[in-house]
Amino acid sequence: MKTITSRDNPTYKELKLLAGSSQARRREGRTLLDGVHLCQTWLDLRGMPIQVLVSESSLTNPEVAAVVQRCEDARAHVTAFPDALYAPLSQVEHGVGLMFIVETPVPATVPALVLDSVLLDGVQDPGNVGSILRSAAASGVKQVYCSAGTAFCWSPKVLRAAMGAHFVLEIFEQADLAELVKTAQIPVLATSGYAAERLYDLDLRGPVAWLFGHEGQGVADDLLALATHRVVIPHAGQVESLNVAACAAVCFFEHLRQNLT
Repeated sequence: MKTITSRDNPTYKELKLLAGSSQARRREGRTLLDGVHLCQTWLDLRGMPIQVLVSESSLTNPEVAAVVQRCEDARAHVTAFPDALYAPLSQVEHGVGLMFIVETPVPATVPALVLDSVLLDGVQDPGNVGSILRSAAASGVKQVYCSAGTAFCWSPKVLRAAMGAHFVLEIFEQADLAELVKTAQIPVLATSGYAAERLYDLDLRGPVAWLFGHEGQGVADDLLALATHRVVIPHAGQVESLNVAACAAVCFFEHLRQNLT
């Protein structure tokens, strides 16, 4: 285990830039996973990280110590920091003092829509994107396609909200959603508060692609026009509509329910 104790250390400066800048993470093609749960899930599903960052005080935490030992046994690069140096690297308030640096997974090609999929058109809130990814993974969705206006899926806030869902999904960013919908080999269902078709009246047996839009504006009109179905979720009460993440969860699990029966 290596220890860094100086703020002037060149490696520390590079790590601080990576931790604090989404542009740096995109440029480097690297992502930070913050916390025991994300790190353990990465180890179980993807393997060893590029680097392990740990605060000295957290080494007394049995869960953290076990992860660090597992990485050291596999000869992964582990670096410890005094708490005062570690704190500026972490994006989590009151975190446990453990982070992984990993290569951001980037699929080689963008396939046509043939598997259960999610298309996100300008969903900007990181918490919503993370929640949608978590529900998608839990319901058996395989692929996620994000437009240029959607929150960066590998940002710290999205990662925390998704709780490891990233590691079982294929995620395609900067995707041309219009082209995907035009060439889709499965039905594409776009949600809209003004649609005539009710979710529970549709036959959802078999693979489908779900299309969700911006929190305020919804799915863009050109994409709505291309969709196979425009779908509304019926609801009671005086609330205008569901949050996009809640809407997605309802759709995913109605699809799952129909395919389980």
